[in-house]
Amino acid sequence: MTYRAPLREMQFVLYEVLNGDTVLPELPGCEDATREIMDAMLTEGAKLAENVLAPLNTSGDREGCHYDTETKAVKTPEGFPDAYRQFAEAGWTALAGPVEYGGQGLPHTLNTLAEEMVCSANLSLGMYPGLTHGAVNALTSYGSDELKEKYLPKLISGEWSGTMCLTEPQCGTDLGLIRTKAEPQADGSYSITGNKIWITGGEHDLVDNIVHLVLAKLPDAPGGSKGISLFLVPKFLDDGSRNPAFCGGLEHKMGIKASATCVMNFEDAKGWLIGEPHKGLQAM
Repeated sequence: MTYRAPLREMQFVLYEVLNGDTVLPELPGCEDATREIMDAMLTEGAKLAENVLAPLNTSGDREGCHYDTETKAVKTPEGFPDAYRQFAEAGWTALAGPVEYGGQGLPHTLNTLAEEMVCSANLSLGMYPGLTHGAVNALTSYGSDELKEKYLPKLISGEWSGTMCLTEPQCGTDLGLIRTKAEPQADGSYSITGNKIWITGGEHDLVDNIVHLVLAKLPDAPGGSKGISLFLVPKFLDDGSRNPAFCGGLEHKMGIKASATCVMNFEDAKGWLIGEPHKGLQAM
């Protein structure tokens, strides 16, 4: 596969249509988003997409991800861990992240152009940081200060990745039918039990820890979607012990086979509430 980032078209939209070189630097916290900086970032993003990510697109789809039934681990295709490491170490996972948690604080508009290049070059690989970005946004907006301080720095740096666990075997778009349960514990945490399907990046070998954002229902939850709460459930706990949130297998897909789309089983896994009870769907 040959990919060439459409830099001139991106610059046309960014500067000549959106006037980004005058508007964006005036936004609070975006003073560094000058045309010189943005052009340099787009150029470097194009190099990464063209020379590192795109060459793995076809081979990654042919090889796919592999699930080990004994360890319940998932191995991504050859070259993916190293490509992801280069992506994270170059700062692309932190581009639009809040500065107070290690992000660069650059405009979402610029991040959108970076995501366009990444996902055009290799959508399978781009989905791992893409889901992490969604988890970061939800945690930033609704998480407690304690959860944000503990998890956001490593999610934003790319050391850890995130997921968003919504769908279950008995329900697709009607999330009011979810059966995953969250039982309050004496220490303020919750015991999460249930099954999720089609979870992008639910298990893989790109990072040391995976932070799951899980929709579940409390014992006193009202019926339907009004009874959904959101919980943070890490793969590994603070003491390094394995949280019982395991991959039960890989979903079979027609494409993007290098993206680990997982069945996830939560077996009394330890989690923490994000936002208010029964308002998890809004937060997710």
